[in-house]
Amino acid sequence: MKSNILNEHTAAHVAELFRSFSDTSRVRILSAIIEQESNTSAIAETLGLTESVVSHHLRGLRQTRIVQSRRDGKEVYYSVVDPHIVALFQQGVNHMKEK
Repeated sequence: MKSNILNEHTAAHVAELFRSFSDTSRVRILSAIIEQESNTSAIAETLGLTESVVSHHLRGLRQTRIVQSRRDGKEVYYSVVDPHIVALFQQGVNHMKEK
């Protein structure tokens, strides 16, 4: 058996990661916070989405550890700090922009 074949547990986690990129709203949210952290209301305003929709997607992205949150008083700021996630996201964007 080849050593680079994923076991079921790892494959499930990789599939979960890629499912996180399967929604256009989540992808747009990531594009909004990948360079600079932002709070829910600023993300919603920038993308033309409701705060409820943004919160829902951020909760899922947080659960899969794609984004992290930081509280500052009453505000919660979200960011992508894992360089693997940033690189994966940017590779996907670059791939789609190729002619």
